[in-house]
Amino acid sequence: MPPAQTSQLIHKVAALLETLGRHDELTPAELAELMGEPRSSIYRLLRTLADIGWVDEGSARGTWRLGLQLFRLSSNAVARMDVRRFARPHMERLHKVTEQTVFLCIRQDWDAVCIDRIEGLRVASLALRVGGSLPLHLGAAPMALLAFADEDVRATWRALADESRLAGYTDASVRTPGLVAERCLEIRRRGYAVSDGDVTPGIGAIGAPVFDHNGSVVAALSVSGLRDFIFPEDSSVLEETLAAARAISRSLGADQGHQPDTARLPLGSREEEDTAQQSPTAQQTAGSHPEQGGDRT
Repeated sequence: MPPAQTSQLIHKVAALLETLGRHDELTPAELAELMGEPRSSIYRLLRTLADIGWVDEGSARGTWRLGLQLFRLSSNAVARMDVRRFARPHMERLHKVTEQTVFLCIRQDWDAVCIDRIEGLRVASLALRVGGSLPLHLGAAPMALLAFADEDVRATWRALADESRLAGYTDASVRTPGLVAERCLEIRRRGYAVSDGDVTPGIGAIGAPVFDHNGSVVAALSVSGLRDFIFPEDSSVLEETLAAARAISRSLGADQGHQPDTARLPLGSREEEDTAQQSPTAQQTAGSHPEQGGDRT
């Protein structure tokens, strides 16, 4: 189809959806009259849009209305704007106290999509721009999203991952679904994800989940930078990241009881190692320790 015809078709689709949006339900004849288009063209557009769920048949015979899939898309867009709007002040404060790159990511299918970021003062990160994405098994924010997702989401991810080899960016990238699942259990236990060079060598990150009023994870906040600035025992990055994620969750109406009992232990501390030894699963997931490889962003 020539570009000019494609543009015309897109404008017709937009006009049809906007017209339906101003009315509860309309017949093809009513749409044709309101839009000034032939009825045959309206029929073809409606059938095509119905196939992808953007319009549905109305309650009255021969009528049409906006489809549920379109409402889902618009709801997702509104949710993203709300999360970003509530998160931004806390991201700015986190950036001010850490001077590192701050990311806000949401899950879309099996990827983590960056919807906001503030550039660090020490190093410019090239791995994840706004609108870019990472697989859920790579990076601190993606792993936090996967670990705290509903059980059915994690089970579906595991089933899909078992059918193919996981992508990896560096030698530190995890490519085994079973190990990712074990790390998810450890992340849920301690309340945050860590990353050490599995997306970009030499870069570390800490990621924490953000919850809504239903207690569902809707985003993940992460701080990323040179690992020497992220992981030292006297670093405040962990505490500041967890505090910011909890503050964003409260802004979204999350009950404190919905949020994980996040550990207040320094990364790599002896106390954390002793706690991990209490559980066979935790022992298996010790590979997520910052000094041994992990996630990022």
